[in-house]
Amino acid sequence: MNSLNNLSNISEQFSTTEKMPVLFIGHGNPMNAIEENQFVEGFKNSIKNVPKPNAILCISAHWFTNGTKVTAMEFPKTIHDFGGFPQALFEVQYPAKGSPELAKATSEILLPTEVKLDYDWGLDHGTWSVLKHLYPNANVPVIQLSIDYTQPPSYHFELAQKLQTLRRKGILIIGSGNIIHNLRLVDFQNFDKDNYGYDWAIEAHEIINNLITKGDFKSLIEYKNLSKAVQLAIPTPEHFLPLIYAIGLQQKNEESTFFNDKLVAGSLSMTSIKIQ
Repeated sequence: MNSLNNLSNISEQFSTTEKMPVLFIGHGNPMNAIEENQFVEGFKNSIKNVPKPNAILCISAHWFTNGTKVTAMEFPKTIHDFGGFPQALFEVQYPAKGSPELAKATSEILLPTEVKLDYDWGLDHGTWSVLKHLYPNANVPVIQLSIDYTQPPSYHFELAQKLQTLRRKGILIIGSGNIIHNLRLVDFQNFDKDNYGYDWAIEAHEIINNLITKGDFKSLIEYKNLSKAVQLAIPTPEHFLPLIYAIGLQQKNEESTFFNDKLVAGSLSMTSIKIQ
């Protein structure tokens, strides 16, 4: 009841809309933020024919926390959470406003899970490197929801389902990570080779894409029971869990459409999906 009341309280700012799609974005190399390439074009195309959101809620692989948090400041800072890149990348700012109202509503929707209102984080590159291309004028309020590293995938799937009601308040929900993400095995010599993956990455890509297409979310949640190729593709969970949030929001009458569905540098994928 509290969550419904809170949504009612912000209805003037977040009017009821047609159901917004859900995106999972394979964000890849931070340099995508300042480059024009096939993947950036895919980011841009993903929101064609999507009404301008009232706000954006992003679950980024790069905010991995003990407990669940949501950014609640008026003006989130742009976080340059990487090293070894050109100065031009560090100079990028994404000055989107936050939404304390949406942050509070989100925390109440997710009860009885405790979601702490956070005033320290901001927008990390998993968020702004993508939104810079989707909404280059930074004219849509943005909040981030963190990923609790103490919890199993099933927790994140169930938490995502509670966010469903936000989609009819004009909130675009985005998961930002990479389905195949093994940085230790990156083939830097072939980084620019088109759709290049090791044999195990090709196998994992086919397995996971087929599970998404079939709607076999149980197997995706229990990915640790899948093949050795999948274990190599997902050596740590933080880049995979944003996908779990996305599929947790998919309803029975909705389908997933793939875009940017390519492998990179042997051990990474840019595979992204649009759910609607």
